[in-house]
Amino acid sequence: MVSTTAKNWSHRMSLSTTVKQSDLIPKGFTKYFKHSIYSPLLLTFFIISLSACQLQNHQLRPTGDLGVIIERATGSVQVVNTTQQEPLAKVDKLGDLSHASVVFSRDQRYAYVFARDGGLTKVDLLQDKIDHRIIQSGNSIGGAISQNGKWIAVSNYTPGGIKIFSSDTLELAADITATPLNTSTEKKAIYSKVVGLVDAPGNRFVFSLFDTNEIWVADYINQDNNKKWEIQKFTNIGKQPYDALITPSGRYYIAGLFGESGFALLDLWHLEKGVQRILPNYNNNKQTLPVYKMPHLEGWAVAGRYAFVPAVGQHSILVIDTDSWQQVATIPVHGQPVFAVARPDGRQVWVNFAYPNNDTIQVINTENYHIIHQFKPGPAVLHMSFTPKGEQLWLSVRDNNEVQVYDPATFKKSTTFPANSPSGIFFTSRAHQIGL
Repeated sequence: MVSTTAKNWSHRMSLSTTVKQSDLIPKGFTKYFKHSIYSPLLLTFFIISLSACQLQNHQLRPTGDLGVIIERATGSVQVVNTTQQEPLAKVDKLGDLSHASVVFSRDQRYAYVFARDGGLTKVDLLQDKIDHRIIQSGNSIGGAISQNGKWIAVSNYTPGGIKIFSSDTLELAADITATPLNTSTEKKAIYSKVVGLVDAPGNRFVFSLFDTNEIWVADYINQDNNKKWEIQKFTNIGKQPYDALITPSGRYYIAGLFGESGFALLDLWHLEKGVQRILPNYNNNKQTLPVYKMPHLEGWAVAGRYAFVPAVGQHSILVIDTDSWQQVATIPVHGQPVFAVARPDGRQVWVNFAYPNNDTIQVINTENYHIIHQFKPGPAVLHMSFTPKGEQLWLSVRDNNEVQVYDPATFKKSTTFPANSPSGIFFTSRAHQIGL
């Protein structure tokens, strides 16, 4: 979008430019300037004003190579540019960002930041400021944006359920309460925590109820001008779904189970088939290790027909054939995996780990499942994100207060810049991906 060079601007802004020489000045004005005794002054004023206006236009910021980095300690985000590999600005007063996540508007101008304290903030990436901000609950865990970009959904722990807002104004559009846990004799109602909220094709939202072992699908129905959110519920899907993802095609929703071994699979093309249990025995006859940090499934790595999934309570990555939904391999790794992130071309999977091994990254070759690289970026590597075509890997090193950028082809670090306790890294390319 920004094509004119600084050199050209220097030329256009030269005050020695004559009326006839400049193509910037309309012909009518040229005649006036010739006959006015104030012509030199007016000419100077006109060119400065016009140049300032055009310079302002040239300062408009493209959004396709932007991103947001969560600074959890200060409740702020850094707006970054992946082409220049540098921070551009900071936006603060966003609340408790200890488990924050971000989605983007269709035009990649706005970032919607979901804070742990129930805050929902719409950040303008062009003006580096808050556009709207609300407190919508007491404790939230994530959010999603609908396929058409009109709705923002937030999943809540307290009170349990999801709320849906207009992406334009953040006005409440629907309040969907989760299944209650307590009896009617108790004074204050308690509802199941909601996790694994994703958007699905058809402007649907899909999410899991941790305490009541359910998966719900919220579908926006507009029939005979009667608009409402219709909920389809799937019960007994497995114990304690802790997180979930949707495959890149938007067809399959998979919830990881914490209370037992396995995953719950829902085919969104055929809801009538119900939930299918997959990999029910992957933890059988194995000693379950302490879980210091719950694995995240949103970063599920899908390379070709195979998915690479962090195992709960095991120091291993599971390889799943997404045609048969059968486990085909187990890859031993350095510690308890948290994120397994695939390079966009599917050639590598990068893995980070929970404490006390959270200073290490391992890289898996997806063809032979070998660990081809291991290194220690620093203490508490919390998150990783590839640029859209995979030529850069960004990672946050919380306890070093820095963000590092790597070339995945050579594994060499290209740059480092400071950030206050950085955690999540979110690029605007997510605006055009299902489930992100």
